[in-house]
Amino acid sequence: MPRTIQKHIALLLVAPALLAASFSASAYQAGDAIIRLGAAAVDPQEDSGNVDIGGVDTGLTVGVDSDVQMGITGTYMLTDHVGIGLLAATPFQHSINLNGVGKLADIKHLPPTVTLQYFPLDSKSGVQPYVGAGINYTAFFDEEFTGANKQAGFSDLELDNSWGLALEAGLDYQLAEHLLLNASVWYADIDTEANFKVGGVKSSVDVDIDPWVYMVGLGYKF
Repeated sequence: MPRTIQKHIALLLVAPALLAASFSASAYQAGDAIIRLGAAAVDPQEDSGNVDIGGVDTGLTVGVDSDVQMGITGTYMLTDHVGIGLLAATPFQHSINLNGVGKLADIKHLPPTVTLQYFPLDSKSGVQPYVGAGINYTAFFDEEFTGANKQAGFSDLELDNSWGLALEAGLDYQLAEHLLLNASVWYADIDTEANFKVGGVKSSVDVDIDPWVYMVGLGYKF
């Protein structure tokens, strides 16, 4: 067999080992930090109580629409298989709709979430699925009724901030020594009470927002 063909065959045989070695050199291990950036979509699965105006049950409920913003997540590896995860994002904006009537208000919120993550595969694997559980804190701000509703007497909208359970699952796929592709999903327990006035009369409605959060992006391992 010609020597050049032997070299090519040898290279083909060695290449997978070299690739595996490159992944091994960048294995997940205690002390590593992974930062991920991408598009994050919040899809509320809301369950609303009835709107109460001055102690009168109106029979009306509210809905919350979806939004997409820039998501930022991070992981700090405590061991080769366990890490601390953080979810952050640019502020999400949602429209609040009075069901059967139309758009009622706009709100913004930030949903920082901390989880304890578990990576079950060998730390040298180039594919790293993970699951996590932790706590979500959602801070609401910039709550504003639309112009038409302000003119109709709606005012002083305020949503209570929320603490709740958060669950997550994700996958890191290594593209290069430090670069990776990530896809992840969270479920967050977000419950709030909206307080406002209608013609000066105190009013309220309880809403379980409970969104699914989906994110796809790129990551870098330090």
